[in-house]
Amino acid sequence: MKKIVLVILMLLIFCPVKVRAVTVTGSSAVLMDIDSGRILYQKNPDEKRLIASITKIMTATIAIEKGNLDDIVTVGEEILAMYGSNIYLELHEKMSLRDLLYGLLLRSGNDAAVVIATYIGGSEENFVKMMNDKAKEIGMTNTIFNNCHGLDEVTQNYSTALDMAKLSSYASSLEEYKEITKTKKYVVKGDGKTYLWYNRNKLLNSYEYATGGKTGYTPSAGRTLVTTASKNALNLTAVTLNDANEYDSHTNLYEYGFKNYQKYDIIDKNNFYIDQNFYTDKVYVKESFAYPLTESEASKVKVLLQIEELKNYKNNDQVGVVTVSLNDQNLKTIPIYVSINKTKENWLHRILKFFHLQD
Repeated sequence: MKKIVLVILMLLIFCPVKVRAVTVTGSSAVLMDIDSGRILYQKNPDEKRLIASITKIMTATIAIEKGNLDDIVTVGEEILAMYGSNIYLELHEKMSLRDLLYGLLLRSGNDAAVVIATYIGGSEENFVKMMNDKAKEIGMTNTIFNNCHGLDEVTQNYSTALDMAKLSSYASSLEEYKEITKTKKYVVKGDGKTYLWYNRNKLLNSYEYATGGKTGYTPSAGRTLVTTASKNALNLTAVTLNDANEYDSHTNLYEYGFKNYQKYDIIDKNNFYIDQNFYTDKVYVKESFAYPLTESEASKVKVLLQIEELKNYKNNDQVGVVTVSLNDQNLKTIPIYVSINKTKENWLHRILKFFHLQD
């Protein structure tokens, strides 16, 4: 077996730019690219802190994944212990799970949170276990949930800016979550009453590229905020914990990200071609890869192709890998496959059968 290794350097225009500093007044912060998970800015990213109502991002995530949003939910006695920000549900009132989620994420309803948790998990205790299991699944290694709402006078939820950025990125893969959190105004009619909710996330009105997020506050946690924003194919999420000027900080973070980073399409699965001499059949990859880079970084990206010459291979066999790296750090490894030309294969098969060389 012969192995051929090809190295291709990305030839991109290099124009040095001055990277501006970011003003963030919070105790900790993270700016992350949602699609790749790359951290573009961080300040005390692993510092554990109380997170208040941004807890409800996980509550919504579990509900969206585990529940039917058209289900009608009956409000139980779990609401009687709730205080702080509520949507003022009444005992035995009926509301769809979808509408409860709007009340949860737009108005930060603590009563909506416990109703959702009880309906999905059977009890808040069981639901909290689901929250912690999900946190582990998506790599939130410094997070512990003890309730579904974020109030912290009895039980506390702790996380980090980095973990909450991971959660925001994951939640942003859910279409229902994105639709709800970008909504500025929502009306619910039912049970003889009407609710009119405006989104508490002020960034949706003050920053043109904002696309969603969740607010939080308790006296112990301070102001917490998770938001998302998109511009020129860059989809970013920002997190600040204990920040009295959270909206200014988020605007500054996004402006930093959009001014200094650009999304580069490095591997295109629809336009993938290798000029080599031993596979007459087409080679291909199943996924594309794009990555946020500064202009100075773009000239340093390397794409390494490793192709194995297989004498006997079947259709869709893996024949190599393509590896993308930056400054000797592996960014992505994608398998390369071979696609046999069916027309050629059938023609050869017929010839061999004609000469009785193949059964």
